[in-house]
Amino acid sequence: MTPMVKTNNLVGDKGIKFNNMFTTSPLCCPSRSSILTGRYVHNHGAVNNSLDGGCSNDKWQQDQEANAFPTVLKTKGYSTFFAGKYLNQYGYPQSGGVEHVPPGWDDWNGLVGNSQYYDYSLSVNGQQVKHGHEYPQDYLTDVIHKAARKFLTTRDKKKPFFMMLSTPACHAPFTPAPQYNSSFSDKLAPRDGSYNQQAGPDKHWLIRQAAVPMPSDTVQQSDSFFQNRWRTLQSVDDMMEDLVQTLQADGLLDNTYIFFSSDNGYHLGQFGLPYDKRQLYDFDIRVPLMVRGPGIKPNQTSDKIVANIDLAPTFLDLVDGTILPNVDGISLKPYLHPSDNSTRPLRDYILIEHTGEYSERVDSCPQFLGQDMSNCNNHCVCEDSKNNTFACIVQVQSGHMIKACELMDSENFVEIYDTTADPYEFKNLYKTYDPKSFAVLQKQLQFLSTCKGPECNSLPQAVRGV
Repeated sequence: MTPMVKTNNLVGDKGIKFNNMFTTSPLCCPSRSSILTGRYVHNHGAVNNSLDGGCSNDKWQQDQEANAFPTVLKTKGYSTFFAGKYLNQYGYPQSGGVEHVPPGWDDWNGLVGNSQYYDYSLSVNGQQVKHGHEYPQDYLTDVIHKAARKFLTTRDKKKPFFMMLSTPACHAPFTPAPQYNSSFSDKLAPRDGSYNQQAGPDKHWLIRQAAVPMPSDTVQQSDSFFQNRWRTLQSVDDMMEDLVQTLQADGLLDNTYIFFSSDNGYHLGQFGLPYDKRQLYDFDIRVPLMVRGPGIKPNQTSDKIVANIDLAPTFLDLVDGTILPNVDGISLKPYLHPSDNSTRPLRDYILIEHTGEYSERVDSCPQFLGQDMSNCNNHCVCEDSKNNTFACIVQVQSGHMIKACELMDSENFVEIYDTTADPYEFKNLYKTYDPKSFAVLQKQLQFLSTCKGPECNSLPQAVRGV
């Protein structure tokens, strides 16, 4: 959020910033599916970015998409607008093609496939529209910006509205608008914390394979990615400023909620991992969340644990107090409007899940012989693997944030961190952790990994360990 000065000022400073916002999966399609449904990965079924992994396949569309929050907004009389990246497999022939417009959206501008900035296709209300490589007419962030402004100025003003703007920034391929090509040239990927640090034997198998110190070309590439990620965000910042001004000019700003967040974190050199996400550490599972809107006092921060599964139930609660059925998340309305004396459930924990993706056999790297890997570079560093499948519980204990993770690998590896005392997650506490306390964490994690609906927000007495 550092380079997004306008967004910080216009949204965060004018409302509330959540310091402990988590994505329940450190990967795009599972996380976006959780945003749309309010459900954990094990309940919505999109475990990774592939069709076989449930990303926008027929089953997901029939079972989840048909009941996602936009469909409920429609029943409430809302005009709805979407522009940008939806789900990674959206728009391809095998997932219904551009003709498939997800239910609940009146004005649909969905990107076909994964993030691009140029040379892509959109489904515009079911019709394919191709874009080339000219600026500004083809630059996707600006296309989203223009479409959003048009919607705001031409919509049916008798109806309330909901907009979802899903920019490619700052996702790969990290292509900035030309006016920002040389911005931040003096900036490097932060060298603090676990940057380029050896993981050590108390980290799981995949992290132990990273090359530390990183080769010079990897360092240069990570720095270039860092600069370009910041550069791409400048166009998002411009969009946010213009749309806030558009709302203000139309007399709508004081009666409109604005949420700003992301689908997953990202690492650039942490523990020697060059660039990606998919890991259980905070750099991949923490994301920003800031909200402004009617009745929300400015200049607030909150340390409450919140997550992407909480967005859908919050939207519906803010509309008319609707409790979205069969969701795993909670409404954040009590945090936004604490004076309302809401009886909505609160919690002090969250579940994180990831199913490792694997599509490569890296026979040229001896350490990976016989292993199923993914996202490998020419220095034999891979960012994901079949055995990088894990579940974590993150919770507050006596004022400390504790994270306990179990990996589904041949080592049955466990990692436990006190991220309050050890924010960079250097020290795995598992071997010295009190066995009785760990048994409680294990029961809680087992419960959350299969929970469904409202039960996810109230740990049974039998697993609380009190």
